Amino acid sequence: MSDFILPDIGEGIVECELVKWLVSEGDIIEEDQPVAEVMTDKALVEIPAPYKGRVARLYYEEGDIAKVHAPLFELVEESDNDEQTAEPQPKPADADTAASNIPAAQHASGTNNTADDVTEDFILPDIGEGIVECEVVEWRVAEGDEIEEDQPVVDVMTDKAMVEITAPKAGRITKLYHDQQAMARVHSPLFAFIPRDREEPAEAGSKPAPEPTPTTAKPVSTGNRQRIPASPAVRRLVREHDLNLPDIDGSGKDGRVLKADVLAHLDKPSAPAQDQQRTSDSQPARSGRARGMPEREQEIRIEPIKGMKAAMARSMVASATTIPHFIYSEDIDVTDLLKLREQLKPEAEARGSRLTLMPFIMKAIALAVQEFPVLNSRVNEDVTEIHYLPNCNIGMAVDGKAGLMVPNVKSVESLTLLGIADEVARLTEAARSGRVRQQDLKGGTITISNIGALGGTYASPIINAPEVAIVALGRTQKLPRFDANGQVVERAIMTVSWAGDHRIIDGGTIARFCNRWKGYLESPQSMLLHLG
Repeated sequence: MSDFILPDIGEGIVECELVKWLVSEGDIIEEDQPVAEVMTDKALVEIPAPYKGRVARLYYEEGDIAKVHAPLFELVEESDNDEQTAEPQPKPADADTAASNIPAAQHASGTNNTADDVTEDFILPDIGEGIVECEVVEWRVAEGDEIEEDQPVVDVMTDKAMVEITAPKAGRITKLYHDQQAMARVHSPLFAFIPRDREEPAEAGSKPAPEPTPTTAKPVSTGNRQRIPASPAVRRLVREHDLNLPDIDGSGKDGRVLKADVLAHLDKPSAPAQDQQRTSDSQPARSGRARGMPEREQEIRIEPIKGMKAAMARSMVASATTIPHFIYSEDIDVTDLLKLREQLKPEAEARGSRLTLMPFIMKAIALAVQEFPVLNSRVNEDVTEIHYLPNCNIGMAVDGKAGLMVPNVKSVESLTLLGIADEVARLTEAARSGRVRQQDLKGGTITISNIGALGGTYASPIINAPEVAIVALGRTQKLPRFDANGQVVERAIMTVSWAGDHRIIDGGTIARFCNRWKGYLESPQSMLLHLG
């Protein structure tokens, strides 16, 4: 029997809302079966079961705020059902109570119990992001080091990006379970530490609390050092803006300071009381100098780069600095394609599908890739092999609530236009609402960026590594062109910009590929000859 611990795996997730339970107490669940949906500050995340067993207890009601490093639900392995009987544990009133009553590491893995029972293991879990193992790249601490809450402890490399793991509490490192370059598996201990707050109560219990005197009683500190509830990410945000946590009104349960409270505090026009006292001497001079200056010009707003934006920043830097890009632009006459779409649109709508140009564009790419498979390939790390991929999984960049996402339509070569249209609609809606499944974000082989939807024409797109090609679609414009008789006619022209990995794709290859793709779009009926 063990508790499933909701952890912070370095993505900035410190608390989340329990949106929906997908199981009930007493249910038998399978490994990797969805158990709950939680809303983080990035997206809606589906929490899967770590192994097969019976759900013994759900620690939160729907709508509650769950805290990282605290139990989310209790699970009894199926093999233990007949051997173990668990005494019911009181349901924690909130996440802080759960974290203090049930240490995360004691339930998630074997805690290094000493005589004082103070050592805890930090568990590397799968929080629904599809992470099953990672490489330990660099330890930032050594055994015996003192660490502070939210201090970086180790850098690990997942299948998506480099992740910085931070300390859940202040304390002392007692053991590092993995060497650098070793592989660490989820649901196993990463490091062990002795929390500092475990040691303080023992010392305080042996000494009577000193009575306050006029010289020691100060409004900013008390004898019992009462801690204002706030998550590590909120405390980091407070430090980054040089604020004092007691100055911020918490709107959460028991006065918990939330991220929204910090942002609201920053938006207040008046400065904190401490700053007013420090600058009271120079206030007349400053007010005279700033009297004619707008209030907005006196402040610089600082916003940390994190979450999806930070992941995109790292990915784009790596791609732009390691892959030599070859840019190729072209104009495509989509007049006939637009007419065909208008003819097919009513029938598609009758079947419940929304037919845009995107399904035609994707299908044409999948057909052209069959003749030029190098555009649907990958290279190994030392660029000694080309891996030709069997399926054409075409991604599309979508600007959603959580940031730029690139979900992909799987096996476009085997789908009908209506099938592609349905997948495009589903993935677009999921990305914009922040509900994209991890399997929809993985496995892409080539990407489309539709800058034309925002009015752009030409671009120099950055390849979405490890892919080797990307195309940016410009807006469609009505432009004059000469017909076969030399007469000027109005045509619908769409501009496109390809970027190819110049290590394996030369200019001639991408030009011939683009010409084939262009031919399918300018004469869409020709695609019928090549549909499987």
